[in-house]
Amino acid sequence: MIRTLLKEVKEYKAASIATPFFMILEVLFETLIPFLMASIIDKGVNTGDIHHIYKVGGIMIVAAFCGLLAGMAGGRYGAKASTGFAKNLRNKMFDQIQTYSFANIDHFSTAGLVTRLTTDVTNVQNAYQMMLRMMMRAPASMICAMVMAFMINARLASIYLVAVVILGVILFFIIRHATAYFQQAFPKYDALNASVQENVSAIRVVKAYVREEQETSKFQYASKNIYDIFVRAEKNVIWNSPIMMFTVYTCIILISWFGAKMIVVKSLTTGELMSLLAYCMNILMSLMMLSMVFVMISMSMASMRRIAEVLDETSDIHNPEHPLYEVADGSIVFDHVDFSYKKNSQQPVLKDINLSIRAGETIGIIGGTGSAKSSLVNLISRLYDVSEGTVRVGGKDVRSYDMEALRNNVAVVLQKNVLFSGTIYDNLRWGNETATDEECVAACKAACADEFIEQLPQKYDTWIERGGTNVSGGQKQRLCIARALLKKPKILILDDSTRAVDTATDAKIRKAFKEAIPGTTKIIIAQRVSSVEDADRIIVMDNGKINGIGSHEELMNTNEIYREIYESQTQGGGDFDEKAGE
Repeated sequence: MIRTLLKEVKEYKAASIATPFFMILEVLFETLIPFLMASIIDKGVNTGDIHHIYKVGGIMIVAAFCGLLAGMAGGRYGAKASTGFAKNLRNKMFDQIQTYSFANIDHFSTAGLVTRLTTDVTNVQNAYQMMLRMMMRAPASMICAMVMAFMINARLASIYLVAVVILGVILFFIIRHATAYFQQAFPKYDALNASVQENVSAIRVVKAYVREEQETSKFQYASKNIYDIFVRAEKNVIWNSPIMMFTVYTCIILISWFGAKMIVVKSLTTGELMSLLAYCMNILMSLMMLSMVFVMISMSMASMRRIAEVLDETSDIHNPEHPLYEVADGSIVFDHVDFSYKKNSQQPVLKDINLSIRAGETIGIIGGTGSAKSSLVNLISRLYDVSEGTVRVGGKDVRSYDMEALRNNVAVVLQKNVLFSGTIYDNLRWGNETATDEECVAACKAACADEFIEQLPQKYDTWIERGGTNVSGGQKQRLCIARALLKKPKILILDDSTRAVDTATDAKIRKAFKEAIPGTTKIIIAQRVSSVEDADRIIVMDNGKINGIGSHEELMNTNEIYREIYESQTQGGGDFDEKAGE
């Protein structure tokens, strides 16, 4: 895990090395100051040697200034190294997520990925900065101060040694107890982010059903869970300060008491006593800083594991060693195909699918909710891999193609149509980034989107809000279809992509397809019979199996399921498949 994360330090290795160097340098100068102060008191003040005071005072000023510069340099390089490390982690995680298949994405929740990219990376960043700075500074300061204290007076310095041992044991148990609570917080962050994401993305539904109060309560509950965990953790951590101060004051009293007696018998000087008291604060504060570093590291360990999970997750769909880059045509063959979303599932989603589709054919797919219509077409563009059997496109197994080449030739308009912030032109060019304005317009005409675009004040330069919130559902679907057409695919899949348009527009789109892309294989998943009845062939899906294949007329005579769907819709029974199942 640690090795995986440290690979992302990359160009910030120099800053990561420079930070502890400057921190140790700062400690050395800092440790020197109490020693010089003792010299001023003993050899300058007590003897009345003004020349010695000036000389050693000047050295103290130089040492303090050098320590200040070293501390500033350490802080600067530490910030550069930690923020750079966090940047690289986010970039690597985002790049890794882009390689995921749908199966990999299903493994993580969206909110969980957002938390990992934000909160978890921030925790690791803070921990890394503290490791570079405090993890080096605190032990070095404690050791140097302890060495100097023993050099001055070993008997008195032994008080510090005992205090450090006792305090270290107490702090260890405090940290250990607090860490358990901190590690429980991150799944709660996922729940909080999920609540926010769900509410914001569905805010129109929330308002339509007047569910603001319930959503607020759900958010407050998630927020309170985090609050409760951190309160319990902090109740343990706050013991750090009083225990530390008790130890500091105890050491000061003991040092002062025994030191005063030793001064009386002239076995200790006043300056040495002052130095020992200064080193007391150095030693014990260093120990406290070290304890806080361990708390931060313990907190970040859970974050590190969560980030490593994303980085170590490898896509179960990848390019073959020698991929094919050319798709011959739009022919599709399913050869004894079984498919399950989970590898060890006893009940496959698709069962023994055998299907042959000729290039240029228009295929309709219809069936009830959960009949696996979407699952079937997802295999064509290799969004998922088959569990058993083979899917061939253009006469070749889809697993033999370069994935980019395959997906450029298989355009899919998914159930959930997504538009991105930018102009209409920007969104259309997701299909083909080099498409001319004329090609964009032609695609929109084929998708019947041109008619509403031309009515907009800025036409194709109209700004689309994130998610396409400023256009209707039907307009969004037509833009997504136009975007897919710009890919000039050999296979076009419409996964219930005309649900939001009226039947007249739906008919216009299908007519435009016949005229504009006659050589393209068209697969239309629909819940309306009217959307598929003029297809060359219609596939009826039922419970993961093909129940029937044929033209509209053939299925009306031979297939009971198809006939039931048709009759329920023509007799005013509503849509057969409201959700257009997976």
